[in-house]
Amino acid sequence: MARDPDAIQRDIEKAREALASSLDELETKANPTRAVEAGKAGLQEKLEDPRVRYALIGVGTLAAVLVLRKLLR
Repeated sequence: MARDPDAIQRDIEKAREALASSLDELETKANPTRAVEAGKAGLQEKLEDPRVRYALIGVGTLAAVLVLRKLLR
């Protein structure tokens, strides 16, 4: 059963369009800039949590006190 050359050409074009679409999606997902932006947004969201914010403030204060104590002795 021989296929019509026009039908084969249409199938090839559909396959190319599907492949191009898939490659565009992969490029968007694998974009390093997008990954960095997503990481920044996630970190910003974590830092807005009061429990995390106050814990970091406490650790920073403790570190500052220990450094000052070491310097003043």
